[in-house]
Amino acid sequence: MFFKIFKIFFILAVVTVIAGAVWIGIIVNTTSEGISKRFAGRLWRIPSTVYSDSTLLFPGQGVNPPLLIEKLHHLGYWDVKGKPVQKGEIRAEKGAIECFLRDVHTPFLKRDGIAVRIEFGDGIISALSRMDTKESLPILEIEPEELSRYFGQDRERRMLVSIANVPKHLIDAVMAAEDHRFFDHHGVDLRGIIRAFITNLKEGAIRQGGSTLTQQLAKNYFLTPDRTYKRKLKEVLISLILEYRYDKNQILEIYLNEIYWGQQGPDAVNGVGEAAKFYFGKSVPDLSVEESAILAGIIRGPNHYSPFVNRQACLNRRDEVLLRMRSLGTLSEEAFRSAMAAPVVLADPSLYKRKAPYFIDYLTRQLSELYSPEVLSSQGMAIHTTLDTQVQKAAETALATGLDRLEVQHPGLKKSDPKERLQGAVVVLQPKTGSILAMVGGRAYGDSQFNRATQAKRQTGSALKPFVYAAALKQATPLMRLSNTPRDYIVNGRPWHPKNYNKDAKAVVDLRDALATSQNIATINLAYDIGLDSVAEKIRSFGLEMPEHAYPAMVLGATEVFPLDLAVAYCVFAADGLAPNPMALKEVVNEGGEVIEGRHATIRQVLEPNEAYLMNDLLQSVVTFGTARGLSKLGVGWPVAAKTGTTNDSKDAWFVGYTPDILALVWVGFDNGDSILGTGAQAAMPIWAELMKAIPQYVSGGWFEPPPGIVKRRVCSQSGKLAVTPYCPYPVEEVFLESNAPAETCNLHQPGSVFEELWEGFKKYVP
Repeated sequence: MFFKIFKIFFILAVVTVIAGAVWIGIIVNTTSEGISKRFAGRLWRIPSTVYSDSTLLFPGQGVNPPLLIEKLHHLGYWDVKGKPVQKGEIRAEKGAIECFLRDVHTPFLKRDGIAVRIEFGDGIISALSRMDTKESLPILEIEPEELSRYFGQDRERRMLVSIANVPKHLIDAVMAAEDHRFFDHHGVDLRGIIRAFITNLKEGAIRQGGSTLTQQLAKNYFLTPDRTYKRKLKEVLISLILEYRYDKNQILEIYLNEIYWGQQGPDAVNGVGEAAKFYFGKSVPDLSVEESAILAGIIRGPNHYSPFVNRQACLNRRDEVLLRMRSLGTLSEEAFRSAMAAPVVLADPSLYKRKAPYFIDYLTRQLSELYSPEVLSSQGMAIHTTLDTQVQKAAETALATGLDRLEVQHPGLKKSDPKERLQGAVVVLQPKTGSILAMVGGRAYGDSQFNRATQAKRQTGSALKPFVYAAALKQATPLMRLSNTPRDYIVNGRPWHPKNYNKDAKAVVDLRDALATSQNIATINLAYDIGLDSVAEKIRSFGLEMPEHAYPAMVLGATEVFPLDLAVAYCVFAADGLAPNPMALKEVVNEGGEVIEGRHATIRQVLEPNEAYLMNDLLQSVVTFGTARGLSKLGVGWPVAAKTGTTNDSKDAWFVGYTPDILALVWVGFDNGDSILGTGAQAAMPIWAELMKAIPQYVSGGWFEPPPGIVKRRVCSQSGKLAVTPYCPYPVEEVFLESNAPAETCNLHQPGSVFEELWEGFKKYVP
């Protein structure tokens, strides 16, 4: 009887063991195939990263030192008191910035890190040199700055790092903190399991896992965090398979790129590359021993040991890791004492915030035509843009300061509701390429994501007038006389009574004066002479929308346009008559470093180069004696072409100004159309001036070179004909298109006229 019972139990035991072995075999085989398939494909969803343009520095260039230093800080460079000795350090002193640049290897910029000295005086870079060899540098390129990332639903920030670029002291710190026998076991540490099993028996629940680093990877990468024995068994099996199929360094590399290191707002900080940047503003190879110990200590509880959450707990945990490293023999006594005494120097978490949000929204709309949200949030592409972060910062500051100033000057403009506040927009372009250097679509992105630079159609007021005058260039000259006397116009059978802003305006003005002082009546009469339909067609050629049926108020800016479109239209004057397409995207680079999308400037001819030059000359008069003559009092002393604009009841205020190198547009107004109680010169021009003074690197002081087809003549300001005799009382030097330059001599002021008698009398008093 006993043997029968034993035989039955034996058979059942064998069957159970065989079934268990088959079950485990199936699990192992299935799991192994799953691991191989997962590791053979894409390991992580990597958000695509958006970068600014790089920054060029060269001797003789204007520089705003505080803005340059701020840019370096945003790039993760940190201040030191002594001479910079390691990559990422900077020291600012009077008249110079010393900086140890990092290695940069992109398809567009390849440079090993070097220590450089940037010397400047009176707002000009005087010298660039290497600090080690004292060699002069003709040019220096600062790497692009991260602006934003495209996340998926998980919102994981991750910057992949090769194990070859991880310093040994960081590996030692992680081993000391998490698994000091990592290189000795085969995925499972039996000692740790036994210790954890005993602890769990005492507690009556799973309190300790005894997990190796490989088991942590298995849990994080393949399993749920549930504390069950079934999940633990799967974890052990996966760990054994990982150790069998992959090299220790491969496992460690995946672990360091996978592990969760904390939280920045809604974004998870994953991987050591992202953690180094988030906590210290450094790349992984630049981490010190004490910084490595901090990162290793955070792994146990990122939301508890984070220095941003609990600084003292972080320090205590760091010290534990350093003590453990010393006891394991991976840290010398001298290095231990140095690391223990080192202060915790953290990166500014605010630098992690999204930059240029209105620009990013505009870019995203363009990218959506090329890539799906899934691709943008998972393929880890590098998206290089045209944005200059120094110009962007200057534009944001100038707009915020200018709007605050207006509210102080006119308390009635101040609104308590953020959604009703006075608003503005700024667009900064390179005229010849259409590259967008800066875009500010509103006062505060957090209050309103509505991009007024690209989404708000507003009336232009007098800012449209230059395009009317451009339509007249082939048949008019700067000295052409225009009637400026108010009169009745019949529009659609009804009388229309336009007025000039200045009630004391002259009855007759020349074309240059009419544009410079923004005379409404003279502009309307000029448009009638050309033909309203012809004027509308010409304005359309600049890329601006015009009504299908032209009407006279149109030429005074009664139609609505987007600020970005108006800025691009003005580029035609500054770009020798060529209209560029606005460009935000330069290149898209895949994870392998290959350029998969490239954008280049596209242009079309709108004006002849000589016509564009003449318009630039006319618009310079707006600054020298016209509606923008106050610009010099605002500190702008270099040549500028510009135009102000103000709509009826001061609902919109505009200022557009440019040089051969840069063009900026400023709009100020309320979203609901309330009056701002000021003109373009009063509300928008000071913002433009503050912006331009903050970016001297774009202010060369140069002016446009006259192209073929432009001539200068000394003419009588009254007759508009050549002043070749001494009898013309007010001769002027004027610019003309060669095709319609005056050829006749002035016949108003000839010998024998009253002017000859005045001239002869005047000569008696001239020594």
